[in-house]
Amino acid sequence: MKQTKPLYGGQAVIEGVMFGGRHFTVTAVRKKDGEMEFYRLSREQKPIFQKIKHIPLLRGIAAIIIATTTGSKHLQFSSDLYESNWEKDMDDEAPKKETKKWTMALNAAIVGILSFLFAKFVFTLVPVFLAEFTRPIFPGDLTQIFIEGMFKLLLLLAYIHFISLTPLVKKVLQYHGAEHKVINAFENGLDLTVENVQSQSRLHYRCGSSFLLFTVIVGIFVYMFVPVHPLWLRVVNRIALIPVVLSLSFEMLQITNKLRTVPILKYLGYPGLWLQLLTTKEPSDDQVEVAIASFNELLRLEMMEEKRLKEQKIV
Repeated sequence: MKQTKPLYGGQAVIEGVMFGGRHFTVTAVRKKDGEMEFYRLSREQKPIFQKIKHIPLLRGIAAIIIATTTGSKHLQFSSDLYESNWEKDMDDEAPKKETKKWTMALNAAIVGILSFLFAKFVFTLVPVFLAEFTRPIFPGDLTQIFIEGMFKLLLLLAYIHFISLTPLVKKVLQYHGAEHKVINAFENGLDLTVENVQSQSRLHYRCGSSFLLFTVIVGIFVYMFVPVHPLWLRVVNRIALIPVVLSLSFEMLQITNKLRTVPILKYLGYPGLWLQLLTTKEPSDDQVEVAIASFNELLRLEMMEEKRLKEQKIV
């Protein structure tokens, strides 16, 4: 079944949802007074990323960098809004506020990349040392690789479970579910009403949660082609292969999304959907309203930009 609509993605933020299109990313956040605040960013069309995004494997790394930097800016915005008491009339401080926005965006992008790398190193190396402790009982190389993969999976599941117990993260997971529901409703051709959106699944094939699980599965197969001892060489290999595992996992995510309507082959994406049962929760109607508002604002900006580009070509 050929995809006729543009692909949109997004992420949950604190008390809101971010959606991204070809030209813009938009976040809508519900403030304490019940009103919504929007944060809009235009995408920077850097030539190097435009070239790389068409090259298999390399495009995965580019997509991760862009998603991490952009997502961090929106998450920082929602975090600042959540923590502060925003005043409606800020005209006198507009220049100061604009400067703060750019500083915030730069800092968030840097912190986002560093946080992602740190988390990736932790989830990659801790299972290595845990598996190494079992070597006296399971000395085989293939067995070690599978045990390492199991430890990585358990670490991921435990992390998701424990952070989801906090009230704030639980609400973020609900907004995550709202994001998926809106995308599903749009891709299924439904009007974006609360009722229609709530009728949709909170799971989606292109979710980053599926990507995380694919890094575990893909890693098991990639590690079969490199030595697992001595320990220092095993650690070096794992670090060196991080870009390879990330790239292959991204390609796997794209493939499973394309095969989601194909009988039998659609089940390849099911493990990722199962993980989303932990990373998403059923949203309330109020949360769905925020997600719809964010997505509608993105569509409005995208349509305006497409119209401008067409007029520009005509001239």
